[in-house]
This record gives sequence, structure tokens and C-alpha cells, in this order.
Amino acid sequence: MDLEAFYEADERRRASVEIELGRDWHDASGTRYELSWIEDTGELYAMREPQAEGAVVDPWGDWIAASLPTEALTVRVLGHLPTRAALEEVLAGWEDAMGQPNSIGWVLEALHRAGVRPEGEPSPE
Repeated sequence: MDLEAFYEADERRRASVEIELGRDWHDASGTRYELSWIEDTGELYAMREPQAEGAVVDPWGDWIAASLPTEALTVRVLGHLPTRAALEEVLAGWEDAMGQPNSIGWVLEALHRAGVRPEGEPSPE
């Protein structure tokens, strides 16, 4: 779902404290993601940030992108963690993991180990 539809689907998301867990997560193919947790809903989500045409990297390694429409930013809820303490426990070490290849896979594995499943994925029986 796109970013605007994500926020429109539950207005608690807009008003809530949101904790950003880094903007340099990557999947196995190198696609970049931003990872965030929303306090009021307990949702951990990944936002896919496609590279805009004309984007460049500044001297500090940050992307300076051309303006992207919200439709280009897609969101997927990876799971629900009810408290910040649960978030910190399940994703302990995330700062080091983020720089590794397929780091978003590390997030999914950490969630699976804790019994947290992505939205729409059935629980193991």
C-alpha cells in the first residue's frame, strides 16, 4: 500500500510517536527500506524508497532525491510489537545489522524468532 493510504487507514498512525530504526535497510536485491515503529498501534513497518531519477549521494553518504510522490513510497507492516521495550528486545543489535547485506532479512528473522509475523502471514501451527 502507498504511504498516504497507510496513514489514512488508521488515523492513530498520524498522531502517534514514531520511532525510526534507520533508513539504510536493504533486501537481497539491494532495494532500500526505512524501518519505523508506531507507538499507538505497535506496528513495525518497512517503507520501500525507490531511487528517484536525478537522485545523488551527498558527501556524507545520504541520498538527495528528487521529490517522490507518496504513491511511490510503499509500506508493509512487518508485525506488531506492543511496547517500546518489546521492540528493543526483539530488535536488539539492529544498528549493527542494518549495514549488512540483506539486512531486512535480519529483521524478519528476528521477528520470526520472537513469534511475530508480518501482517497477513498465517501463524505456524
